[in-house]
Amino acid sequence: MTDAILPSLTLFSIANLLAFSLFAVDKARARAGGRRIPERTLLTAALFGGLGAWLGQQLLRHKTRKQPFAAWLGLILTLHALALLAGGVLIWRG
Repeated sequence: MTDAILPSLTLFSIANLLAFSLFAVDKARARAGGRRIPERTLLTAALFGGLGAWLGQQLLRHKTRKQPFAAWLGLILTLHALALLAGGVLIWRG
């Protein structure tokens, strides 16, 4: 099991960095009037990097009031929290 921890953390970090970066790029493009990143792409990135997407939304104040985007992101984050909880329970039970 320990052999899988480093690759898993690496993938987790990359996914979250990518999600945050996409939110940052989209925010910059929104300010500059450039071509935007589709919401579907942002939500897909959030599916793999939920923490990065949430940080991008909160720190950059990007798409915080846009519905249904905010609701979809909230659902994705809830799924992430439930998956972490289930993983913790499985590890705890041993």
